Amino acid sequence: MNFTVALAQIKPKLGCLADNGEMICSVVERGISEGADLAVFPELALTGYFLRDLVPEVALRMDSPLLTRLLNLSRRIDIAIGFVEASDDYRFFNSALYLSNGEVLHRHRKVYLPTYGLFDEQRYFARGESIRAFDTRFGRMGLLICEDMWHLSAPYVLAMDGATTLICLSSSPSRGISEDASLGSTVAWQKLTSTTAMFLNCRILYCNRVGYEDGVNFWGGSEVVAPSGNVVVRGKIFEEDYVVGSLDEGALRRERIFSPMMRDESLPITMKELRRIETERSR
Repeated sequence: MNFTVALAQIKPKLGCLADNGEMICSVVERGISEGADLAVFPELALTGYFLRDLVPEVALRMDSPLLTRLLNLSRRIDIAIGFVEASDDYRFFNSALYLSNGEVLHRHRKVYLPTYGLFDEQRYFARGESIRAFDTRFGRMGLLICEDMWHLSAPYVLAMDGATTLICLSSSPSRGISEDASLGSTVAWQKLTSTTAMFLNCRILYCNRVGYEDGVNFWGGSEVVAPSGNVVVRGKIFEEDYVVGSLDEGALRRERIFSPMMRDESLPITMKELRRIETERSR
């Protein structure tokens, strides 16, 4: 099915649930008025990223009024959004929701929590324990959060679970300089999304935030990537943006016929060798 996605490259305010909620609902309303089918927001869009000790203060239960408001809006447009989730046993997760027709179609809890360089997520968040695809009115999708995408097993599992569209919510800060003096993190992400799309014959919807927190800059560059690895549309660098892309089912069909990577993938061989490696490592 063809559909239109709006990537909301926003600048959340750190720890300000009310202000961020109003901004996000306004962007969702824009998507509805302009005929988008899906609105995608960055990682931790409702809270900002460098929360540290603020995590318990901004965490939301699944029945919170703000999430209920977004659920009601999802009757008119699908929504993918990141937030801090509070569980019944008082753990906190860096989570993402896919909302559609007033329901939570899928919840993903970030599995790979970076603790290197300027990252310290494992100190504040619990780790997610599953990576699964899910059905939407636009086909089968997968939902990942930033660092998850850098672990090859995560997008691979989703593709083997039938996902033809991968959504990645990100709060990627500006880091490093490449050989041609480009921003290192930008170059790295663009290579990653293109290569993943090409190898898995899938579409990538990558939504990254912008703005500053504690002196750290987030670079944006949200993009829609076709199954060929080519960029359909890409957002601005360092600026707030509203990036609209159309996804064509025909392009997915053509790429899977031309380059049938997933058709020829052998899950039994992969499982056999992984079990062997696990056994050898445990000796």
